[in-house]
Amino acid sequence: MSLTPPITDSHCHLDFPDFEGKLPEVIARAAEAGVTRMVTICTKLGSEPAVRAIAETHAPVFYAAGTHPMSVASEPMATVDALIALAQHPKMVGIGETGLDYHYTAESAQAQQQSLVIHIEAARETGLPLIIHARDADDDMARILTDEYNKGAYGCVMHCFSSSQALGRAALDLGFYLSMSGITAFPKSQPLRDIFANAPLDRILVETDAPYLAPPPHRGKRNEPAFTAHTARRAAETFQMDYADFAAQTQANFDRLFAKAAAFEAAS
Repeated sequence: MSLTPPITDSHCHLDFPDFEGKLPEVIARAAEAGVTRMVTICTKLGSEPAVRAIAETHAPVFYAAGTHPMSVASEPMATVDALIALAQHPKMVGIGETGLDYHYTAESAQAQQQSLVIHIEAARETGLPLIIHARDADDDMARILTDEYNKGAYGCVMHCFSSSQALGRAALDLGFYLSMSGITAFPKSQPLRDIFANAPLDRILVETDAPYLAPPPHRGKRNEPAFTAHTARRAAETFQMDYADFAAQTQANFDRLFAKAAAFEAAS
C-alpha cells in the first residue's frame, strides 16, 4: 500500500487529443503519484457525452460541464435548464468552466457575461460549485460574481488563479476558493505565490489544467494529472507546511466544495 499522501487534481481536460488512447496509463501514473481523484472539465457542451464517458469508464475521474468563455461566440448559448439536466448525473460535480477571457476573445465580452450569469444560476440551482476561468477581465469578473452572489449564494473556485490580488480578495471575501496550478511553481511566480500565501489555507485547491501548464521539472511538456504532486509540493513550501499536512488540507477543501464527489466516493 502506498504511503504517498492522497491528493486531487481538481481541474484537467482528459478528453483533449493529447490523451487519446493513453488514459489508462495516465490515470495509473496519477495513482502512483498519489493523485487518487481528478475532475475532467468539459469546455463545450457538445463535448459533454465524451467527457461523461471518461468519468463513467474510470473510477477516479469526475467531471464538470459548461461553455468556456473563449468558446461562447462559436457555440450555442448554454441554458440553465440544460445545465441542471446534465447535473443529474452522479459523477457530474461542477458547473463550468465558465468565466471571462478578454485576452483572446474580448470581442465577445457581452456574450461571455451572459453565459457566465447563466452558469451562475445553474450553480445556484444545483448546489454544485462554479468553476471560473478569468483572464484580463478582473473588474467585470469581480463585479458580476459579487452582484450575482448578492442575489443568492453559490459556491465557486477560481481555477488556475493567476489574476490580481484584488480579484483574489474579492473571491475570498465571497467565500470562494482559489486553485493553484503549475504556474505557481514557476520560478518567476513569487508575486502569485505571495497572493496564495496570504489566503486562508482552507480555501486552497490544486490542479494541473492538463494538458497545459506543466510545472517544473516538466515545464514545456504535456501536463498530466500525476504532476499535481509537483505543484502541491511547491505549494506546501509556500505555506511552510509539511507536504502530507498540506495534501490533507487540500483534500478536505476539495471534499467541502465538491461535496457531491466526496459523497459519491464515500458511497462507492
